[in-house]
Amino acid sequence: MKFIHAADIHLDSPLCGLARYEGAPLEQMQTATRRAFLNLIDLACQEAVDFVLLAGDLYDGDWKDYNTGLFFHQQMTRLRAAHIPVFIVYGNHDAGNVMTRQLQLPDNVREFSQQHPETFRLDNLKVALHGQSFPTRAVSEDLSANYPKPITGYYNIGLLHTSLEGREGHASYAPCSVKGLLSHGYDYWALGHVHHREIVHQSPYIVFPGNVQGRHVREAGAKGCTLVTVRDHVTELKHCPLDVLRWDVCELDITPFSQAEDLIQDTRDRMAQLLQQAHDRPLAVRLILTGSSDVHTQLHRQPERWLNELRAAATDGGLGHLWIEKILLQSTPPTPLEDFNSGPLGELMSTLRRLPVDQNELDLLRAELKPLKQALPVELRSDSIDPDNPETIRHLLGGVEEFLMARLLAQST
Repeated sequence: MKFIHAADIHLDSPLCGLARYEGAPLEQMQTATRRAFLNLIDLACQEAVDFVLLAGDLYDGDWKDYNTGLFFHQQMTRLRAAHIPVFIVYGNHDAGNVMTRQLQLPDNVREFSQQHPETFRLDNLKVALHGQSFPTRAVSEDLSANYPKPITGYYNIGLLHTSLEGREGHASYAPCSVKGLLSHGYDYWALGHVHHREIVHQSPYIVFPGNVQGRHVREAGAKGCTLVTVRDHVTELKHCPLDVLRWDVCELDITPFSQAEDLIQDTRDRMAQLLQQAHDRPLAVRLILTGSSDVHTQLHRQPERWLNELRAAATDGGLGHLWIEKILLQSTPPTPLEDFNSGPLGELMSTLRRLPVDQNELDLLRAELKPLKQALPVELRSDSIDPDNPETIRHLLGGVEEFLMARLLAQST
């Protein structure tokens, strides 16, 4: 027996972060989730799987129009022609009270009830599938607590959209425990909601397959589904990449370099390596510069020039298939800022360091910056930048100190 476990498709969800850069692959970004899903359907047909499991967040929310639903319907029809049934539990993004449009799906697709757990049996395979869809977006109770007992003599699979005991970066929905899941005596738990692949438990397997397509740099690395093969009561897993555009984070240490030109060449070489590791998929990279050397001062003396030199080097090393999502300057000057503790520079540094801990000053800054929140581009809002949040202001102030001091020191040399 062989089946595919996938989750968090987020059909037609926009990819974020590259639109503000010249030459970004906008068309590829707009269609990435669809093309990744096409890869999923192709894989199911090529592997001649017995069934496909979709563990929630098939959609990214209510459809803007019926095109999203028509696309999904067409792909389910392809699976029906290949005699492959599909079983779906809906999650927080496509819960019952979220979706206002719907289409009747082909008869090879079975949707788990929103009202109570239910079981679908595949008697020819001796497989029992247990699950429940989200009735509302915010489900705070443990849905799995009411899942039925396993059917004796069958391979029992539980489908559940959940955060388990909690996962960083993911809201707490349908919380439950590993111990609670194991108590059901199922042979496999097909989970969804967490976008990073994770094998939570083995024997039996409890698995988050991750999403099929990374949508921003916080979803870096290979994305896809889990191909499950069961032979003689032994379960084997294989991760199958499906993504059509990949995200990555690259840290470059400037310490070994005395000239910015050397850093540019190193960037070119590193980007070529990353592209090779992505198996020639288009790649969007966040570049983080760390370490300490004279290069730090050179970068801040002419930031616009060198940041674009780095982007050009990445494009060159990526042979037209790699783009820089963002460049973060987290390096430090060779001379510690603490050495300038007197005079005008010392006074400026003292003021900048007082602001993050002075609540009255923070409140004044929040009032000044609050109107910017609605003015931010959508892609920046999705990157957790909130000018009304004191923690965001504290973080930004740290960058302001580094930027101003580096520029002033560069002017004095």
